[in-house]
Amino acid sequence: MNFTNWRAFTKAGVVALFSLALISNTAEAQEKGKWVKLFDGKSLNGWHSWQSDNVLPQWKVEDGAIVLAEKGGKDLVTDKEYGDFELELEWKISESGNSGIIYHVIEDKKYCCPYSTGPEIQILDDEKHPDAKAGKAGNHKSGSLYDMLPPTDFAAVKPAGQWNKAKVVIKGGRGESWLNGKKVVDFPAQGGEWDKLVSDSKFKTWEGFGASSKGKIALQDHGNKVSFRNIRIKEL
Repeated sequence: MNFTNWRAFTKAGVVALFSLALISNTAEAQEKGKWVKLFDGKSLNGWHSWQSDNVLPQWKVEDGAIVLAEKGGKDLVTDKEYGDFELELEWKISESGNSGIIYHVIEDKKYCCPYSTGPEIQILDDEKHPDAKAGKAGNHKSGSLYDMLPPTDFAAVKPAGQWNKAKVVIKGGRGESWLNGKKVVDFPAQGGEWDKLVSDSKFKTWEGFGASSKGKIALQDHGNKVSFRNIRIKEL
């Protein structure tokens, strides 16, 4: 191949690579701002049990909902990672039950579980689970940024056995927890304010906790029956 042909070949290759990158970036941009179902109501595609290749049998699909039927399923984790996002779902906790929605989870063998790295939005039977009386000023109650900030309205949650609609928003270094149409927590998600929240919590010595701006989403196996449905996410 002479120099002229080689230069033309190289130029064509660069153009092709640029075009592929442009297509990829365009596709990614189109995905952002678009609602995507994380649960089709029939299967657990797109999920796996923590540090497992598949979903453990304790997690089931029943009546259009993801259900942790008994302890031992490990936390259910998305296959995909998310940075800034808006997540909507409905949850129903059993009597005296405990669970949570955990975000920015780093799935690495050096961590025991999703809550080692991912902050949690609490799911709880506030009336009967003892954890509701733990922590500070109600920061273990449903809708709270667990062990850091309490919900502003303790009455926003519905009792055990009833469906609650939750929304979690992470965008531009801020976060929001919504419960049944009410924003119950507004919080910093990174920076100095976030570091102060962590330093005042049980997580202050946990390496890697809340340190990532991107990660997986987990539904917690806390040993109690819990159900989730109508799960969708929008990348921001």
